[in-house]
Amino acid sequence: MTHSLRETPTQDDVHPLGGLPYGPEGPPRVLGRLGTRSGPRLIVVAGLHGNEPMGVIGLERALSRVTATSTSLSGQVVGLVGNRKALSVGQRFIDHDLNRAWFPDRIELLRASHDPQSPEDRELLELDRELEPLLQEANGPIYLLDLHTTSGPGPAFSVLEDTLANRSFALNFPVPMVLGFEEEVGGTLSHYLSGRGLIGIGFEAGQHEEPRAADRAEAAVWIALEASGLLPSDHPELAKARRWLENESAELPAIVEVRYRHAIAATDGFRMQPDHRTFQLVTEGQGVASDKSGEVASPMDGLLLMPLYQEQGDDGFFVVRKVLPVWLGFSALVRRYRFERFVHLLPGVRKHPERAGAFIVNRRIARFLTLELFHLLGFRRVGPVGRYVVLTRRSYD
Repeated sequence: MTHSLRETPTQDDVHPLGGLPYGPEGPPRVLGRLGTRSGPRLIVVAGLHGNEPMGVIGLERALSRVTATSTSLSGQVVGLVGNRKALSVGQRFIDHDLNRAWFPDRIELLRASHDPQSPEDRELLELDRELEPLLQEANGPIYLLDLHTTSGPGPAFSVLEDTLANRSFALNFPVPMVLGFEEEVGGTLSHYLSGRGLIGIGFEAGQHEEPRAADRAEAAVWIALEASGLLPSDHPELAKARRWLENESAELPAIVEVRYRHAIAATDGFRMQPDHRTFQLVTEGQGVASDKSGEVASPMDGLLLMPLYQEQGDDGFFVVRKVLPVWLGFSALVRRYRFERFVHLLPGVRKHPERAGAFIVNRRIARFLTLELFHLLGFRRVGPVGRYVVLTRRSYD
């Protein structure tokens, strides 16, 4: 079935969905492979979490529309599905989170294994077998669009490894840009592929069950096709896609940075209070959830991000703060001139004795804006925040 985005979204302007028409094994691993192998390549992944089918629907619509309109692509787009088994039963995962498992050492061990026991390990290996040839055979730049949805309500937004190339790609999408997410959440597919040299973002399209999330995901695919160089900028679907996202993002901050993650365990009894949503204002001390110890409050003023309203998952909520766009320009300048050559001269900062290009920060000495300065310089935190923090330069920046 082909589909075209409506000119302007309204609150009640949604698609009838009727569920995914797939069998017990879930949707096919490869939803589409369109275009030519020469030139840039766009990899779109949807459904890494099995309770997030709207990304799959949006991706399938966009690929069907490209085919139905005989759209010529200056490169190749490949649409892949993540956790097929979990999608077939509507769960985030079966055994463990597929989007927290992409560690290079672990992938090598799984490749060497002959009988992976976990459903997610089998999914990872199958997805890896599709991805690896795409990476090895490319003769141009490779881009990634990783489609997701959230359990709580809210608008679309992007998350990214904060490299200059990823920023440039993300700025094509008229939605809030979230920085610092990858420091809080490890083992994501986008982090793994960014370390392999891909340019890309994660795109959160709205709430899991919201039909309009499929529209936002479809809009993101069209914009990604143009931003990666596969589609001319005058293609008629692009203006519609941008309007879809711009109309919902007009009053939202352009850039935010994660300042706090409330990690949870299954034994915590964590429950989010009802009616919270992404980018809602919260104040320090404001109760937003509860667990077996009592009320859970926000530790700071800021904006709420991804409040948890599902059984599976270990991120209760995040708190983010606005970043002025001028800082992006300043950050690009100091990175290009490699100001990190001088940061070891700051009080409380020293070069890591074993990791080239990494630094150790004593936060009892280097208290004021040190982590913010390292973020500007393109560094990411490795491990938890404690008295000593290790920071390393992001790959391919």
